[in-house]
Amino acid sequence: MTNKSSNTVWHHATVGRADRETLHGHKSVILWFTGLSGSGKSTLAHAVEDYLYRNGISTFVLDGDNVRHGLCSDLSFSDKDRVENIRRIGELAKLVIEAGIITLTAFISPFKSDRNVARNLVPHGDFLEIYCQCPIETCEQRDVKGLYKKARSGQIPFFTGIDSPYEAPEAPELVVNTSEQSLEDSVQAVIQLLKARGVI
Repeated sequence: MTNKSSNTVWHHATVGRADRETLHGHKSVILWFTGLSGSGKSTLAHAVEDYLYRNGISTFVLDGDNVRHGLCSDLSFSDKDRVENIRRIGELAKLVIEAGIITLTAFISPFKSDRNVARNLVPHGDFLEIYCQCPIETCEQRDVKGLYKKARSGQIPFFTGIDSPYEAPEAPELVVNTSEQSLEDSVQAVIQLLKARGVI
């Protein structure tokens, strides 16, 4: 990451986040889905978005694979580039909730320190960490892309859970056991969290 320019000044908008939340009819928040590859992060995030959309709530999903096609296409999967990947996503998610939109992120985000950096970018209560808990054996069984097989054969270096660590959240706002809970029950667990926090 390059140093910040000394010639830039933050511009305070005439229309603020609270105004945009009023327009949308709900609060904005970051739902940060984390877990191993194959744990169901993207599936759950998109299912939650579908539920919210059908109920008139403004949402946007930042998906790991999709973001790496554009915003983070210059990054590898080395530890250093993983840190930068999550830094960029955290900054982007921060901007999107300023638009008054519920932002769902689906990234492995394996390192606790990186998730904490993203959490600390926004006010307390605006970052809800959702841990998609799933045994690696189940993740491998679900692996339609064959990524685990390639990683175990050495074709994919720095693969989380194989030769790069995954640091599970210690105190997430929600744990969803995606190997045992149905998708419908998992969605409802997230919706109940949003209701309990007064977001919707």
